[in-house]
Amino acid sequence: MTTANEIADKLAIEHGLTKAQGKALVDGVFKAIAEAAVSGDEISLPGFGKFKVKATPEREGRNPSTGATLKIAAAKKLTFTPAKALKDNLNR
Repeated sequence: MTTANEIADKLAIEHGLTKAQGKALVDGVFKAIAEAAVSGDEISLPGFGKFKVKATPEREGRNPSTGATLKIAAAKKLTFTPAKALKDNLNR
C-alpha cells in the first residue's frame, strides 16, 4: 500500500523539495479534489481518471440477523472511473 506521506516523499525527492513542501503539495491536491466533490463538481484528471458525485436514493434493506426490513437513507457517494490510459497500463 502507498500512503500520502510516501507520495509526498517521492515528489519531494523528484522535484528537489523538502518533505514538508511535498506533504503540503499532496495535501493541497487532496483538499482541492475534496472541495470540488463537496460542491458537486466532476473532477477530471487526464490520463488518470474522473471522480464524480452520485446520489443514491433511499431504499429498503434487511437486518441480516433478524430479517427485519429497514430503510437505508439516501446518500451521496464519490465514484472513480479510471482513464483508458490507466486501464491499459494496468492490463499490460
